[in-house]
Amino acid sequence: MKAQGLLHTSPFGKGKNAVLQALEHLGYIQIDTLSVVERAHHHTLWTRIPDYKTEHLNALVKERKVFEYWFHAASYLPMKDFRFALPRMSEIRQNRSDLYRADPKIMQYVTDVIRGEGPKRATDFESEYKRKGSWWNWKPAKMALERLFMQGDLMIHQRNGMEKLFDLTERVLPGNINTTAPTPMEFAEYLVKTYLRAYGFTTVKQITHLKAGNTIRKNVHEVLAAMQEDGVIRKINIDGMPDVFMAGQSEEKKIRKPRPEIRLLSPFDNSVIHRDRVKQLFDFDFRLECYTPKAKRTYGYFCLPVLFGDTFIGRADCKAHRKEKQFELIHLHIENTDTDIALWIKPFIKSIRRFADFNNCTALKIGKVTPPELKEVLKREMQGDY
Repeated sequence: MKAQGLLHTSPFGKGKNAVLQALEHLGYIQIDTLSVVERAHHHTLWTRIPDYKTEHLNALVKERKVFEYWFHAASYLPMKDFRFALPRMSEIRQNRSDLYRADPKIMQYVTDVIRGEGPKRATDFESEYKRKGSWWNWKPAKMALERLFMQGDLMIHQRNGMEKLFDLTERVLPGNINTTAPTPMEFAEYLVKTYLRAYGFTTVKQITHLKAGNTIRKNVHEVLAAMQEDGVIRKINIDGMPDVFMAGQSEEKKIRKPRPEIRLLSPFDNSVIHRDRVKQLFDFDFRLECYTPKAKRTYGYFCLPVLFGDTFIGRADCKAHRKEKQFELIHLHIENTDTDIALWIKPFIKSIRRFADFNNCTALKIGKVTPPELKEVLKREMQGDY
């Protein structure tokens, strides 16, 4: 968790510069549209940067220090890593499957409009469709925008919430950015170094997550072998896990642990996105249940993992009622009952209050608590804030 920036209060500094530092260290921040609480990309950064504001990320996009593309999902990435998005762009450009299908004529039309009139949103083309005598409908234009974006002809110039503003890549990409496509081995090295930096240790399965083909696995194995031979990394054995590769020399360093804090993590946080890893290392079986039918949910629609120091103690099903400015803790599940409640209760209250404030809520509502006897303790400590 130290490598993930979750053990110290301000591991990346403060303000907008800390956002860039965090993104360059982690390699990516996943974007998600769900807004039960503040969206995943903002939530993930807020967890690591106490004074984070949503405008920080938007400003970095405008300054062309950050761009949107694909890591294992839609993500914000540091602009300095742009060249490592080129292999996927090239693959999509050559791919004729239905995944990003679009009419070439519509793609050309969309490109010409943006070239001539400047950055456009999908809804701008919806307006075009509504003009009398229009010969195409909005859906093909939206598909064309996504295809042009995924194959690298367009970039996202700016966002308003989840609404994207597209412009030509040549007008968004800074002139000093390396646009040389990486070799397969360079791409493998980029992945290995990204995961080692962001997690401290990793496995081949984690590095190649959602990346198909034997070639990438072979190249990753070769990179790891070369780094091991150079003494840059070492291989360790952890029961129940495949080979684990750790950054640094074999000598163990004594790390002074800070006072544990509570972190309410996004379900899409980098630290929990690899579910198998979290289960194997922390004995925490986390699944997002919003896509599960209500009758089959165990914990709730949108549970946030509750991390106390480097221990997962439970999960909190939350919802921000923004119009009422009320933050609802629907169900707090405490699963690690071995951890003394006196140690985590005050940090938890501090964290939930901060998170409610981050969600622009001024009141807290406490619902169900498991085990039930904890609710009275929580209510007493909250002192009328529920």
